[in-house]
Amino acid sequence: MIRAAIHELSNKGVGKKIGYISFTDTFDGLLIEPDIHGLPPGEHGFHVHEFGDLEPKNGKAAGSAGMHYDPDKTGKHLGPHKNGHKGDLPVLEVDANGYATEPVLAPRLTLNEIKDRAIIIHSGGDNYSDYPEKNGGGKSRMAGGIISNDCPYCRNNNLKTIGLITLVGLGLYYSRK
Repeated sequence: MIRAAIHELSNKGVGKKIGYISFTDTFDGLLIEPDIHGLPPGEHGFHVHEFGDLEPKNGKAAGSAGMHYDPDKTGKHLGPHKNGHKGDLPVLEVDANGYATEPVLAPRLTLNEIKDRAIIIHSGGDNYSDYPEKNGGGKSRMAGGIISNDCPYCRNNNLKTIGLITLVGLGLYYSRK
């Protein structure tokens, strides 16, 4: 099992943590269990992306995550149950209070093949087609995480906090001398 931290995303960078997604292999495929808050209500496109990097690229939030995971190079967006790219997941349902807790199943994925890639939540829904909009009309990347138990963005925030506490402590120490 992997429990990945999920962060807000923008074209300025990776923001605050808003929850977790757990990934577990099952007999029927990969079980994906979100526990996320602070999202707009409704259906959201939900995809595994090629690379485990959430940094912006070319003005696009999480542009460094690359495209949807497509190891067979199908170039097709057909949904989680057909033979298009494997990064297609069932839509993420967010309730009226901004919580996403409904588990989904990705029947064609395993934990081993998605480890260290990105999981992305899009601002729009997903029609599992490239028409009328490419990649199901998911629109911008609003939240995401690295599919790993060791989130580099959480680690960086922890180091910043430790550094700040150390500086404050040193300041107090030297102010009393």
